[in-house]
Amino acid sequence: MSIERVREYFDKFGISERIMEFEVSSATVELAARALNCEPKRIAKTLSFAVAEKTVLIVCAGDAKVDNSKYKSKFKIKATMLTPYEAMSLVGHAVGGVCPFAVNSGVEVYLDESLKRFETVFPACGSSNSAIELTIPELEKYSSFIEWVDVCKERNEQ
Repeated sequence: MSIERVREYFDKFGISERIMEFEVSSATVELAARALNCEPKRIAKTLSFAVAEKTVLIVCAGDAKVDNSKYKSKFKIKATMLTPYEAMSLVGHAVGGVCPFAVNSGVEVYLDESLKRFETVFPACGSSNSAIELTIPELEKYSSFIEWVDVCKERNEQ
């Protein structure tokens, strides 16, 4: 199971005990916010895309939406999300639990600027009923991200 991969990954850093598992689904931003009793915007959703021959993950705030023109400007290709099957096979986590931790080799992780307004955020941990609360510096450290990007719409444009 993907959550076990993430647990083993976090064991290396001594933080696996911080993973929260819920009796209810946290597979969507709204469900995760309900399970965590927090605002949906603090959910760090991880979106998976095909960029040429690469698999790219973009972690953004729960209230953020990808801006197609910003995305194309950054990646030089139209935004094409992976199918659930592709996400499982290429990323290593199923849709609803996709996260930037313990991903398959070669997957590139980017963090979107929409997250920077929070002290802590809640990404999934490889299953549709898990999350972990991380500070932004912790998210940077544990996600092995490549760089910060600005590929989401301004909040007043949504």
